[in-house]
Amino acid sequence: MYEDKKYEESLESVEANISLVGEATEEKQPRKAYLYEAVASFVILIAVMAVGIIKYEVDPHMPMLIGVIGAALVATKIGYKWPVVRQFMYDGIGQALQAVIILMIIGVLIGVWVISGVVPSMIYYGLLILSPSFFLVACVLICSITSLATGTSWGTMGTMGIALMGISIGLNIPPEITAGAIISGAYFGDKMSPLSDTTNLAPVVSGTDLFTHIKFMVLPTAITYILTICVFWYLNTSYVSGSANLETIEVLKSTLQSKFTISPVLLLPPVAVILAIAFKVYAMPGIMIGVVTGCLLAPIYQDVHFGDLLNVGMNGFSIESGNASIDKLLNTGGLMNMMPSVSLTILAMMFGGIVEKTGQLEVIVNYLLNFVKTARGVLVGTMGTCILSNMTMPEQYISIVVPGKMFAPAYEKMNMHPKTLSNALESSGTVTSALVPWNTCGIYISTILGVGTLTYWPYAFFNYAMPIVVIFLSYLGISIAYNKAKNA
Repeated sequence: MYEDKKYEESLESVEANISLVGEATEEKQPRKAYLYEAVASFVILIAVMAVGIIKYEVDPHMPMLIGVIGAALVATKIGYKWPVVRQFMYDGIGQALQAVIILMIIGVLIGVWVISGVVPSMIYYGLLILSPSFFLVACVLICSITSLATGTSWGTMGTMGIALMGISIGLNIPPEITAGAIISGAYFGDKMSPLSDTTNLAPVVSGTDLFTHIKFMVLPTAITYILTICVFWYLNTSYVSGSANLETIEVLKSTLQSKFTISPVLLLPPVAVILAIAFKVYAMPGIMIGVVTGCLLAPIYQDVHFGDLLNVGMNGFSIESGNASIDKLLNTGGLMNMMPSVSLTILAMMFGGIVEKTGQLEVIVNYLLNFVKTARGVLVGTMGTCILSNMTMPEQYISIVVPGKMFAPAYEKMNMHPKTLSNALESSGTVTSALVPWNTCGIYISTILGVGTLTYWPYAFFNYAMPIVVIFLSYLGISIAYNKAKNA
């Protein structure tokens, strides 16, 4: 009796599943977006962002949410059910989870490093060594070397960048100019280092090898780097020179000494982080090494206990030193202070997940490819799509992978060497990510350095000059290579 009943239930279940399959096959499948529909998603985002940020000077969170709603409406219009659209958003968020976790750990690290005296010591010794007459050039060079050795712009800005921003206050150098120098140097190293994730990702997507990729990037990157050095040398001589007040520097140094124990031993945590990353320790464990070493040194050199470390790790460091510059610089860090950046990253990747998975960007790119008839046009189209990806699917890796996959057939059709594609991806996708306020890189930089993206943008010279130089060299046939001899 029981077995017969079980058989009948199983038979009913099979019939029900067959019925569901039949209904699913009859259900209308999502179609490809029309061009005007795909464009609508991006127009809504860009328009609301422009009005919200430029006219009303609001944070980009709500404009980004409106952009997500716009993209979701387009997705449902072309036939995607809400559970599917929701999954696309989850997929987008998943691609940025590592960046989100790193942001939170960095917040903890900064709070711990301030209360333990690490950041004050870095600033103090920097004020002893660096002169205003070459400070900006030194920022570029220091961050270039650090990033080249470690392969990470984020790690460079989260260690050396924090200290250099503090030193610039003592030298009366505008923070936006210093931020531009830090970013330019950090992204040079990130772009050229064989240890960098993006430097390894671009040739993989393009179909070439790592060192062929790096070798092909040397000339355009060197030209851009020399121009960058010249720009910051000019800013040093024409703007910064003579602006430093030695009395201000002495006041800052004495304030730091009065509030913290300054010691060269306290430079060990940033050195440990840099070495860990250089030896290919994963980013999160590498940063945690900095947190742990800072926690170990804090009770030895400063009058703090375990409860203080837990508090600054959560809420950040707070001080009223009587010096406004010191207070502005050191009242920072903490997990909770990273939450605005985390929430913006999540919103941005929700939008990116929808437009990527529904193929809306692909529709626009395929349309533009109809008008591309030359190798130079394909190169410019690739770089333009990378920049658009950084603006609309705002994660650095996506801006390399998606355009790389889309344009690879066009490069093959025109017999261009894959290194041409890899150079185009890296010279636009990697470097311009820092110039978009809602991109994960722009969010990180503005949070870590304390300068808004639109404020430092004019001074991040390397980042916006790099794609211009590559396009210019394409007219000379230098940034375009073929598998076989062929006229451009």
